[in-house]
Parts: sequence; structure tokens; C-alpha cells
Amino acid sequence: MSSPTRLPRVRASELVGRGWLNTGGRTVTLQDLRGKIVVLDFWTFCCINCLHVLDELRELEEKHRDVLVIVGVHSPKFVHEADPDALAAAVERYEVHHPVLDDPQLVTWQAYTARAWPTLVVVDPEGYVVAHMAGEGHAHNLAVLVDELVAEHEAKGTLHRGDGPYVAPEPVAGTLRFPAKAVALPNGNLLVADAGHHSIVELAPDAETLVRRIGSGSRGLVDGGPAVARFAEPNGLCLVPDELRPWLGVDVVVADTANHVLRGVRLADGTVTTLAGTGEQYMVGAADNVLPWADDEPRDRGGVGYHGPPLDVKLSSPWDVVWSPRLAAFVVAMAGNHTLWAFDGKEGSLEHLAGTMNEGLVDGASADAWFAQPSGLAVGPDGRIWLADSETSALRWVSPDGGTVTTAVGAGLFEFGHRDGSADEARLQHPLGVAVLPDGSVAIADTYNGAVRRFEPGADGTPGVVTTVATGLAEPSGLVVVPAPDPSSTPTLLVVESAAHRITRVALPDGVGAVVDGGTHRTQRPVTELAPGEVRLDVVFTPASGQKYDDRYGPSTRLQVSSTPPGLLLDGAGDDVALHRVLRLDPAVAEGVLHVTAQAASCDADPAIEYPACHLNSQDWGVPVRVVAGAPAELTLPLHG
Repeated sequence: MSSPTRLPRVRASELVGRGWLNTGGRTVTLQDLRGKIVVLDFWTFCCINCLHVLDELRELEEKHRDVLVIVGVHSPKFVHEADPDALAAAVERYEVHHPVLDDPQLVTWQAYTARAWPTLVVVDPEGYVVAHMAGEGHAHNLAVLVDELVAEHEAKGTLHRGDGPYVAPEPVAGTLRFPAKAVALPNGNLLVADAGHHSIVELAPDAETLVRRIGSGSRGLVDGGPAVARFAEPNGLCLVPDELRPWLGVDVVVADTANHVLRGVRLADGTVTTLAGTGEQYMVGAADNVLPWADDEPRDRGGVGYHGPPLDVKLSSPWDVVWSPRLAAFVVAMAGNHTLWAFDGKEGSLEHLAGTMNEGLVDGASADAWFAQPSGLAVGPDGRIWLADSETSALRWVSPDGGTVTTAVGAGLFEFGHRDGSADEARLQHPLGVAVLPDGSVAIADTYNGAVRRFEPGADGTPGVVTTVATGLAEPSGLVVVPAPDPSSTPTLLVVESAAHRITRVALPDGVGAVVDGGTHRTQRPVTELAPGEVRLDVVFTPASGQKYDDRYGPSTRLQVSSTPPGLLLDGAGDDVALHRVLRLDPAVAEGVLHVTAQAASCDADPAIEYPACHLNSQDWGVPVRVVAGAPAELTLPLHG
């Protein structure tokens, strides 16, 4: 099998940033890494695709630890992610076992011309860049390339075996470690998804005293009793309605995020079972997801309405789960592919409810809506399904019948901040949790602002109002409403403070909360300058090792283009087949974001293979642009198989 396409020999740029983590305080240079194969992983800890890549790299990293050094280059999207303490917590939370360069000004990002999170760059033992790939799903090709580089440079004498610069941090003890979400039990206790300990914890009503732990504490996917069961970064929890417990045999449904499954917990004895998912991540375009191509058919399994037996359907980072009486199903926020699914354990079905799998903020019919890492769910008394759409920093809701999607707060992937007031002008920053209060308002765990916010729906079609209830919290990610003993009194919120490893009580104010204007922000990614008027967009597709274009059933590519604001594009928006297009930028619009989604199909190239495996390669870009006279009139984006 041939190796992934090699780049021309170009010297790797020096690694420059604010500092290093996981090196024992030592600064690492490229000269220090000479003789090693180096994989630069450009990531940001809000990004679900980046978290997938961390998991993809674990096996490769362990297998080749004596010759391979992975360096995480953390290039933040959100303001909060540029906080060095927040980055250090994320490195611990996600068990990153390699050096991490803190690059808050995106200096190294720019030096390596990264355009998307995640991006992987491979540097050979002599210090030359040999591969550059965006997105996830490159584990196989990386393994092939590393094996070839090991053989090549061992023969040349330029490969040096031995320990790399990684220094493990000191472990921190505590009852909770990066708890994610919680739910109140009928007996008054609290059940907590203890993501950092890969387990479920039951606490006494004081939210501090440990009652029991369900799960061994080791990462893995193992069913069984509380001492042997294993989870991997569990997040959402949902109580099973009483009438369904005889059918499911469990009392709680768990979104077991990094395992890509739903689990069930029987509270009587702590037994854990798998309810949905195969344990493999759903990958858009993976061979067993691709349907025969035709111009008028979907090109990947899993479109809205697709359903199957729960244990036969692959999931992708389920982040939260909530019971919808109107749908008679558990609604699952599938953060990994930007969708919502409905799990019916009684009927034995898992159905794609909403979302196209494209990442962004698009309202309307569920089949056409775009989400961006939906991460928190709650159901209101009217049946609305409220959701925290984290990457668009948005609060959104789905109609009780699941048919339409509406945004209450939020403006898109690159607009965020801490601003209260009218909901159409208010801004959040990467919220992860929601809860519906008794008065019908919605509490929001505004995670990267360290705040709890409150949305009061407007009357007669008005936008509604956003206020701030509490600040100074350490990455709040889940909310539990504790009703007041007196119905006329205000309830209390239990806030899961993930980065503080604790549960905190927050009193809700009577009436409206404080009004804060901390300003708004846009992502600080470097802006690409483009000329006004006609600009040629080229997406260059490189098939994976041993693959070729697949055009047996018609066109093998697809390109979607839009912009924020829409007026930036005078021409060239829309959906077409070719991976190149002439855009026309309005000179009167000074700056904006080009949203580009490209897909290309490839299949095994070996003619001896009777039934070739096929893949649908997909990548989304949000390219901040500035319209400047005399700037380049072309934009090239790489799509790798």
C-alpha cells in the first residue's frame, strides 16, 4: 500500500508560544526533537473533532512512544480558551499524555498555515514537513506514514530511539474530577457524571458526601456491576420514567460520550448495561455508512428519519440525554456529528431526529437545520426541547413534535461574548447546560463565561430578555433545579462546576437578574485578505493511501458555500458538484466569514478487490475574510482522504 501523499521538502517552522505544558516546565524546540517523528496536533479544547483526534492518536502514541513525539499546539477559538489555567485544566481533563504548546496568539498556527480545527502536520526526523491534513479520521493514514518514516530513517541512521520530552503532571485527588452533569434522585440524593474519573457518583443531599461510586474509574467500555463497569468521560444523565423501567431494566440513561454509546444504570445494585451504540464512532463517509451514490439520493446513511436497532447504530459523542413525553422517547444531543436523535428503548429503535450533520446555525425544518455540538438538553412544560448549542454559543429550541428548530439566543459559530438584554442582541460563550425553571424561563450554564444566565421568553413574538444570575463559576456545565419547599418561593439551582470539581448552590433572584455588558467577540483566527469582486475558490482533494476518486454512480464531489453576513457573497453561494467555484465578494462589505463544506468520495484503488471499501471525506471551514483591494483573488483549501 502506498503512503499518504508527501509534501515537497519544506523546513518545519520553530514552535513559538506562551509556554509549555506536560514538559516539567521545560521549553521544547525543534532541535530537541531532531531524530524523532513529530506530529503537530493543532487543537482547541472546545472542539469535539479535536477531542476525537486525541482519542485517535492514543494508540499510535503508545505504540511508537520511543520514536514518535506528538505535540499538541493549542490554538484557541474562544476567549476563555486563551486562559492558561483553563488550558491546563483541559489538558488534565482529556488525559493529554504529550507536550502541549500554548499558542494563544496563533503564532505557530499561522506559521504552519492551519485553517481548521483540528489540523495535523507531520515532521520527519530531519525536520522537514512531510504531511498536512485537516479534520479527523486520519489514524490509519498516520499509522502507515509513521511506519514508513521509521523504516526510511532507521535505514538512513537519522532516527533516534528513546524517551521524548513528555513529563506527566502530578495527579490530583478528590471525590469528583471534572464532573459534567447531574440529576436529582427520588430519594433526595444526587447522581453525578464524574467524567474525569470515568464513573457515576451518588452524593448525599448536601452534594458533597460520597454515597457510592458506579464504575471502576478506568477508561473503557465494560458492562457489569459497579466495581467492574467502565465508562469513558460520561456526561448527560436522565431518569427513566417509572412506567418504562420494567421494559428497559434500568433507572438512569447515561450519555457515555467518549465511548459513543448510551448506557443504563440499575440503581438497586449499580449494574451497568449498554443500551445503544456499537462502541465505534459514527464517521461521516465511513465505508459502512455510505449508500450507493445517485444524484438525487443522500450520500451517507443517517439522514433525518433514518432509524435502526439501537445496538446496531453507531453514535458520535452523545453529550446529553433527556426524556420527551411528547415524543415518548429519550432525545440525545449527538455533539460529535451535530445532530439530535430519539432513543425508544421500549420499541427498540434509535432515530435521527434533527440536523444535517453540517456544523453551523441554521433554523427551520428539522431535516434542514444545522447544529454545532449540541451539549445540553431540557424539556419545558409545553414540550419544547431546549438545547445549548455550544459551538454557536446559542440557546435553541425544537418544537414539541420535533419538526422545527428555532434560535432564541446566538448569532453563529464565530460570534460570542457576555452581553445581556434583548435576546436578539445578547451573547453567550460556549454554553454546555440548560434547565427549565418553574416559571417557564430557561437557565443556561454559560460555561466559558463562568456564569449562569437566564432567558425570559418574549410575548407576542418579541425576542425575549437575557440576564445574568451568577458569575465567578469555574466552567459550569450542568444545572439541576431544586424546587422551593414553598411554591411561592424561588427555587435553587445546583450548578456542576466542572473545573472546580464540585457542585455549587446558586440562589435565583426574584424577578430579573443583573444586566451585564461584557462586550462581544469574534473568533481571533487570523483573517484571510481577499480581493473584492471575483475570487476563485479551490478545494484540493487528496485521496487517502490506496484510494482513488469514486465516480461510478455519478459525481463524486460536493461543495456548499455560504457567508456571514449573507451580503458578503454577491455570487457563488449555494450547493453544487465541482470542488472549485468563482465567488464574487461585495466590496462594500469590509469583512465576514466564508462557510465552506466540501465532500469527496473515494474507494479502494486496487482493481483486484471485488468489493472495494468506499469513504465519503468531508470537511467544514469557517474562513474569516477581509475584503481588500489588491489582495489575492484565490482561496485554496485542502481536503484530505
